[in-house]
Amino acid sequence: MPIGVPGKEEGLSIKGSARAEPTPLRAHAAPMRRDARERRDALVRAAAECFAVKGYNVPLEEIADRAGVGRGTLYRNFKDRMALALAVFSRDIDDLEAQLDMALPIEQLMSAILHRGAKAAALFTRLAIEVKLDPEHLDDFHQLGTRVSALLQPLVDKAHEDGLLRPELGTKDLLLCMRMASGLLLPQMAEKEVQAHIDAALSLLMRGLCAS
Repeated sequence: MPIGVPGKEEGLSIKGSARAEPTPLRAHAAPMRRDARERRDALVRAAAECFAVKGYNVPLEEIADRAGVGRGTLYRNFKDRMALALAVFSRDIDDLEAQLDMALPIEQLMSAILHRGAKAAALFTRLAIEVKLDPEHLDDFHQLGTRVSALLQPLVDKAHEDGLLRPELGTKDLLLCMRMASGLLLPQMAEKEVQAHIDAALSLLMRGLCAS
């Protein structure tokens, strides 16, 4: 999950993407055929892999080749590379939403979010450095931020009810803390090292988040 996805109150600097009309991330559309859905999913997976290795400006032909489809299939599914990047982050949020157990204690759940979202957060940070986001795409990024906040809201509500989170704190504060912790994670780290960094960071952060 892209922990760094900005909400309405935050900006994002990027350099040089094509201007295009915004595409709603949750637009209603006719169901896709299974083979079409599989090709689209393959493109999103390939894009995530290529962006992570070569950055945002990797040739789109390379993404299509990695997905095993032609350029025409890529452009039928995604009008430009920014639409493809948005689809990568939207998929990460979908996966996280499906996998998380919101009944877990707050620290354990935050650890799970950080661990599962480490690669997405690293990718988002890389793209935010390399890309200049046009105004037309800002709303789509804000939608991602809204989805992440909505995902965390039940966790915040439960933590307040249980007296585990200071009453003045909300999803924005949790996201800030997780962004701080995710900054410690590097792509070359082994799984054991990633978990050790997450545990150490959350142990410190929870002292400030938790109600005394």
